[in-house]
Amino acid sequence: MAHPVPPARRPELPPVHGAVICLAAPCLTISPEHGQLTGRGIDGVYRAGLRLLSRCVLRVGGRDPVAVQGRSLGADRAAFTATVRTGAEAGPDPDIGVERVRHADGTERITLRSYASRPVRLPVELSLGTDLAELAVIAAGRAGPELPAAVHAAGLRWSTGDTQAVVTAEPAPDDALASTGLLRWQLELGPGESRTIELRTGRDRTTRASAGQVANPLADARAEGDDPRVEAWFRTSVEDLGALLLRDPEQPGDAFAAAGAPWRLGLAPAESLWAARMALPLGTGLAAATLRVLARSQVDGRGPGAGMIPGPLRGAGPQLPPGCTGTEATLAFPAVLAEARLWGLPEEEVTRLLPAAEACLEWLRGALGEDGLLADPDPDPGPRRCETQAHVYRAAVLGADLLDGCGRPGAEEWRDRAARLRERFRAEFWIDGPDGGRPAAALHPDGRPLLRLTGAAAHLLDTGLLSGGRTAPGLLDRTRTEQLARLLGAPAMDSGWGLRSMSSREPGHNPFGHRSGAVRVHESVVAFSGLAQAGFEKEAVGLLRGLLDAAETFGYRLPEMYAAGQRTTGSAPLPHPAACRPAAVAAVAGVHALVALAGIRPDAPAGTVALHPLPGAPLGSLRLSGLRVSERPFGVRVSRLGLGMVEEAADVLQLGG
Repeated sequence: MAHPVPPARRPELPPVHGAVICLAAPCLTISPEHGQLTGRGIDGVYRAGLRLLSRCVLRVGGRDPVAVQGRSLGADRAAFTATVRTGAEAGPDPDIGVERVRHADGTERITLRSYASRPVRLPVELSLGTDLAELAVIAAGRAGPELPAAVHAAGLRWSTGDTQAVVTAEPAPDDALASTGLLRWQLELGPGESRTIELRTGRDRTTRASAGQVANPLADARAEGDDPRVEAWFRTSVEDLGALLLRDPEQPGDAFAAAGAPWRLGLAPAESLWAARMALPLGTGLAAATLRVLARSQVDGRGPGAGMIPGPLRGAGPQLPPGCTGTEATLAFPAVLAEARLWGLPEEEVTRLLPAAEACLEWLRGALGEDGLLADPDPDPGPRRCETQAHVYRAAVLGADLLDGCGRPGAEEWRDRAARLRERFRAEFWIDGPDGGRPAAALHPDGRPLLRLTGAAAHLLDTGLLSGGRTAPGLLDRTRTEQLARLLGAPAMDSGWGLRSMSSREPGHNPFGHRSGAVRVHESVVAFSGLAQAGFEKEAVGLLRGLLDAAETFGYRLPEMYAAGQRTTGSAPLPHPAACRPAAVAAVAGVHALVALAGIRPDAPAGTVALHPLPGAPLGSLRLSGLRVSERPFGVRVSRLGLGMVEEAADVLQLGG
């Protein structure tokens, strides 16, 4: 009797939560906290997903330096400090300081400084190696052995097939041993003197990748306030988002935000669009380029799927099958274009992108079921998810506003569809109960509700921005919105570090589960901004403070998700070992949160901007400068009393309601 073959086990991603990651996409370095690249695990210098260097071990005076500190100096560089005790001086004190500054582009400067009272002669060795493996192969645990090295000019070279990596050193080493992958120097240091060795890792001896591979379309904006952490959070948000920018191979002038490092350093349509949307206060350039990139991928013609933007499936936890990110991106496209127009996207660019947005709406028209809800396409019909209906509603309402603003027909049809969806959603998705009820996470194909309270419900509050600085009416009425706000602000959902992706009271809750309990930064900041816009200050402030405290714990580089253990005195959020960090939608969270706190609502075509700051000024006074509205600098200040005032704006803008 034949025994069934068990399904292949999915390889486990190597943990990266303790790694120091430097990024200037497509360049990436992953280092352990001590800075020595040992050739084990995922550590190394990467270019476009290829590991050019996996081992870079430094020895000074025949000793391994004692690691003291590893720290980030910015999105694309980090410093590793160590010491060496040579024995030239009596006592336990180290007499040589070692500082290694490593860049994402493969450049590393190693500086040795002598604290000895007399001259010292130091042998310095660097042991180098690589397997020239692809990141995906390394993640799957299938990287091969190190390749043999060859001496190449002032360094070493490795090659396999048409691929090669070269490490060069300045000054040139005294000895280069290919058999052991060793570069060696004899350095003489007088008291207080220092010497520096610079390594460059690349595809050939002359190529050096510049930090930042595309023209950065993000404004050099700043934040400051009574809470000094807002400056660091905002600055890191802007830097990390800039580090994630990649050039579109078809049109190198167009940049988009990669989903995250190290696992998803490429285009992910939904995440790239959401990041571009949240970055609109930094200028409309990233949104315009991302929309152009996705419009080129749009399915054309008149057959099935015409107008859809393709995207991969994404895991949805144990309760639901994977969801289609292409559906999410297709629904986001007209909404992002509509909001980009209000932030000042030039009309000629809006006109250029409008046909693609109309094609998205045309696809939606054909994909909606007879009940006006949108089901997953596979299996047909699949579940109807709560957040998908929120995305449909936003696309309909903002799409109608876009069509109206551009003098195109069809706006009333989409407003009617949005109104019918409101009625249907309240009837089908809202589950009444003695505690006030809740939205179902999804409806099964047979109509049964999935009774789970998840972080995806936050998207019900994210209605979007309309002309005149108004927020669109929500899918829920005021009573149900108030109940949802209460649920999201309760300890079962608000962990104290952000919003859980599933309530801790639900069966199957897992604080590390990416869709069953962990804090997802994007959902948390969407919940905060939605609660703030809807006037639920207490619940909004709780989430904001939790996110800011978590950001401080993570050095202001928030991972895409982290464990949602309940916050207690003296506790800290626990990292998720498989999370991308930085990730696009988490990187830009600081910008989105602080702009929502200031309540900036522009309508560039009408020449107005409205300010609706969150009452109570929960972080004290706040000043945002260098933002962009109508492609011109825009600055705003919120006082300790919660009063907003414009400090800088284009002459054509007037303060609206």
